Amino acid sequence: MNDRSIKNDTFSTVEEAFGTLLDLSEKTFTAEETESIKKAYDYALKAHGDQKRLSGEPYIMHPINVAIITVRLGMDCPSVIAAMLHDTVEDTNCTIDDIKAKFGETVADLVNGLTKIHSVSTKSEERTEGNIFIDPSKVKQQQQAENIRKMLIAMNKDIRVIIVKLADRLHNMRTLMFKPEQRRREIALETIEIYAPIAHRLGIRPIKEELEDLSISYLDPVAYGDIQHKLEMQGEKRKEFLEEIKGKIEERAKQIVPDASVTGRIKSVHGIYRKMYMQNKNFEQIYDIYAVRIIVDTVTDCYNCLGLIHDMYSAIPGRFKDYISNPKANMYQSLHTTVLGKEGIPFEVQIRTWEMHHTAEYGIAAHWKYKLGVNSAGGGFDEKRLAWVRQLLENQSENEDVEDIVSTIKSDLVPEEVFVFTPKGDVYDLPSGATVIDFAYAIHSAVGNRMTGAKVDGRIVPIDYVVKTGEIIEILTASNPGKGPSRDWLKIVKTSQARTKIRQWFKKERREENIEEGKAELEREFRRNYIRLSEEEMGPFVENLAERQHCHNVEEFYAAIGYGGISLAKLMPRIKEDYLKLTRLNEPAEVSFKPSAKKRAKSSEGVVVEGIDNCLIKLSRCCNPLPGDDIIGFITRGHGVSIHTKKCPNVPENINEASEPERWINAYWDVNVKEDFKCTIQLYCLNRIGMIADITTMLANNHVDINDLSIRPTKDGRTVILITLVVNGLEHLKALSQKLERISGVLSIERSGI
Repeated sequence: MNDRSIKNDTFSTVEEAFGTLLDLSEKTFTAEETESIKKAYDYALKAHGDQKRLSGEPYIMHPINVAIITVRLGMDCPSVIAAMLHDTVEDTNCTIDDIKAKFGETVADLVNGLTKIHSVSTKSEERTEGNIFIDPSKVKQQQQAENIRKMLIAMNKDIRVIIVKLADRLHNMRTLMFKPEQRRREIALETIEIYAPIAHRLGIRPIKEELEDLSISYLDPVAYGDIQHKLEMQGEKRKEFLEEIKGKIEERAKQIVPDASVTGRIKSVHGIYRKMYMQNKNFEQIYDIYAVRIIVDTVTDCYNCLGLIHDMYSAIPGRFKDYISNPKANMYQSLHTTVLGKEGIPFEVQIRTWEMHHTAEYGIAAHWKYKLGVNSAGGGFDEKRLAWVRQLLENQSENEDVEDIVSTIKSDLVPEEVFVFTPKGDVYDLPSGATVIDFAYAIHSAVGNRMTGAKVDGRIVPIDYVVKTGEIIEILTASNPGKGPSRDWLKIVKTSQARTKIRQWFKKERREENIEEGKAELEREFRRNYIRLSEEEMGPFVENLAERQHCHNVEEFYAAIGYGGISLAKLMPRIKEDYLKLTRLNEPAEVSFKPSAKKRAKSSEGVVVEGIDNCLIKLSRCCNPLPGDDIIGFITRGHGVSIHTKKCPNVPENINEASEPERWINAYWDVNVKEDFKCTIQLYCLNRIGMIADITTMLANNHVDINDLSIRPTKDGRTVILITLVVNGLEHLKALSQKLERISGVLSIERSGI
């Protein structure tokens, strides 16, 4: 494996690709195992037949490449066979039983775990059932969630499933340029939100970094190209700098550790992107673009080399991390320190043993390649590595909402982590943004349930305090366990673990309260969605809903709504469908804004309003909503439906408590919005000559029309510039804002009306 990625092979023919796979297999596996891989190739070749990829090449090239990546990761023979066969059940007439009969139960289970569920339609065009519109984006989310859940269940049983899946996703990302643009963005977004975090948690760094870089190249090609250009501008100079640093360190290190290996690398594009565009830093402010890695034999040698580095160079305060004493959640271990080199150029030094290096590069796959051997890959790895998988599945089963598993991965498996301590010195790792409540529940559910407050480094902090690495946190608890958590905590916590434990407490301890809360919430939603039932109709109607949600009775259904186990927002489309079926024969159609069973309307503004067809739709000037914003509609008197962003000051925080909640109606952007939109932003700037020229030049270079521009001074001697731009959506506006923020003297940017 090279330092940056699993080797990206390019092949002209199927024979060349399969020849490479055979060469790798013969060096790795026994003759009998290599013969099994040949057999799998013959089977896949026959099954896929004349199928072609969008690139025009034979489809069999994909499974061969996935199998090659799997071998390079050091996986065992069944994993490689599963990689070769992973699309046969999904895309051909082959069945799992066929795979089991020819290749055994282990391979069949792996292939089954890799096969997507097709029980949910994925058509991008509008879809109707009984004339009721079903949002295609919701359908896609549900299918994504179901597939990920199935994959995690298989992964919990056999970790090899996800490693082959990552190899599959890596090759698909390498060939993503042949997909339509919208599909490229969807796949890239799923990759960076789901699969890259999983690769990170499994510790497979090269796959994580390549997936992230490829994703950003499709999601933000302008920024990606900008960073690449900056890296290439001084390519030779950077190479010389690294070589000089490596030479000096190697010369000194070998005096105390003769077998030390010293290498250099440059930070990944995505790593730089995150710091530039998400932490609002300039390229020059990123201290770890350069990195030198020292690999030695023992832990003692690691600390000896650390002392040597700090003797040679000036250490930057606050930039030292000891992941040997406090490993990351994915078992990554290394010493990190950032120092100043020649001419004040900062660079990072990573120091680790060879065993730590193998784990850092291959993650969980290192257990096959370096510890267990290729013939004992079925078990024996550290159980802690998979604890998060079981936690995800437990949380999902408790919440009863399969789509929550996607948001959980996005929040709980993010690469950024913080490491905090108890007063006794125990270390806990939490996702970035976690609060003291998350920390309390990470210790134990009983600690979280009895929490009354928290101290950080000896001082009292608010209940929503966000923890930072290195802090010592003391949770204050009540001696009486009776009070328990607050429902408001569900809006504060970051981790799904804390959210699930809070819901569990309310489910167990507040049944009567949950029933009342759930009943009231259902009635509010019924009123808001024009669902009016008589007392005779209400009982059977709710009983039917409860039965479909696998509740034993109506009270259990109300309780589940009350403690958050059932999301009414996601259930309402089906409830409205049932209501319309019930009333269609009994009630004449009314000419009003009452939701109807007609198919969705598409306005010239690219907005779809739920249940309303052929009506006037206006984008509100108070907030100027853009594609990408969460939006909501308001039924006006005689002027159609006005569309607001959900963050608009004119939108009530709680619709159910608004004076006329029935006039607020669900709305969302059409799948393919092609209109341009006006948007007003405020720039707070220093008062300097040339500021307006720099701003307008940047916008002109990016082909952005300026609809209006005004300037006013502030009392503190600065300037507020108000610009109305023409953009095609929220992402476009964010990209422009990031470029505007890099103009000298621009202090901050705000969007008007939000």
